[in-house]
Amino acid sequence: MEITILKGSMDYINDCEDALLNSELGIKYFSEKASARKALEDGFNKEEIYVALDINHHCKGFIWFILEGAFHSFPYLHIIAVKKENRKLGIGKKLLEFFEEICFRDYTKLFLVVADFNPDAKMLYEIIGYIEIAIIPSLYREGITEYLMMKLRKS
Repeated sequence: MEITILKGSMDYINDCEDALLNSELGIKYFSEKASARKALEDGFNKEEIYVALDINHHCKGFIWFILEGAFHSFPYLHIIAVKKENRKLGIGKKLLEFFEEICFRDYTKLFLVVADFNPDAKMLYEIIGYIEIAIIPSLYREGITEYLMMKLRKS
């Protein structure tokens, strides 16, 4: 699927909300009514969200990263979500590649956390070069462990 990744805007909030709410992450962390929308509004207002668009400019997913969100020094991948009907088409991979391409221009390390309820995502991150550097029990929700992962820029 041909995808273009652009800086997101409120024009895409409905599609991004759909992608998030229909993901494991959304189900676990955004179950309160309107909490996903409020979070996305914040991300769009801070210009931290990028959207994946098909050739007809339909939003298929998004990535939200904060340039100095990890330790006030390194990029932090906050959320990545692809609409349910568009998963397994490589869109998430393209969004990750975009994140890395943008951030590795100016930074040597990238960070993210992945929850224990999402072992497939953790395995994908490990395959593409992220390493687990810490285990954080109950970071966002009691009983859910997060794995802090880091990727180093290749020399």
